[in-house]
Amino acid sequence: MSTTPKIYHESFDHGPGGWFGWASNSIGPKVLETRDGVLISRSPWWIDYNHAPPGAGYMHLIAMLLTKGPFSEHQREVAGENRFVQGGHGFDFTNARLTLRLKGELRSRGAKFCLLIQSIQNGLCSGWILTGQPFEVTEGWTEQTVIAVPDAAQWTSLGGRHDRLDYYGEIDLPQVLSQVNTNILLVLFPLDIVPMGPIDDDLHLLRPEKDYPVWRSELPEGYVLIDDIEIEFAK
Repeated sequence: MSTTPKIYHESFDHGPGGWFGWASNSIGPKVLETRDGVLISRSPWWIDYNHAPPGAGYMHLIAMLLTKGPFSEHQREVAGENRFVQGGHGFDFTNARLTLRLKGELRSRGAKFCLLIQSIQNGLCSGWILTGQPFEVTEGWTEQTVIAVPDAAQWTSLGGRHDRLDYYGEIDLPQVLSQVNTNILLVLFPLDIVPMGPIDDDLHLLRPEKDYPVWRSELPEGYVLIDDIEIEFAK
């Protein structure tokens, strides 16, 4: 009888292993550079506005991994073979321990570098960010671990912007943790969006860098190098 593997490990020694970046809603996934067994994500990063108020706010998507297939040819071209799915890992992230070996130079401008999990259930996508346990990006290599505890006080529920509430919403955290059937992401959140010049409408009804320009100097800048990712599942 087969069992679900308890540990997922990605060293990036053989490419991105399914990890990728995001160019925009219209363009979709983008390739992240790998060099000498290291995954590299550099600014400028796209502003994800899908969760603008009344949702939790704006974020940068640094790197992401789909937890479920099948995958299109384009997805394989961008991200390589998804070794998470190939390895037969499950969706139950309750109390899972995620460890990163990382370094970089980051002008965060108030944003935190965090884990985000997403689940789609009955047509509704619910995302939660582990804002209570952020990673620290330093100029030297460090190994840091966060635990996906079923404690909503340590997480921020994303919700959705005014015109995406038919798709983005909130499902109870324990239910999402037990069924992370969409993706996991590393994100910078929240972002301070400052329009470049006056705008006549409610800021959050519009889309930054699509409907109006922003001061990029107010957003995070830099790069993050990830040498190793390990997830130890509790179940």
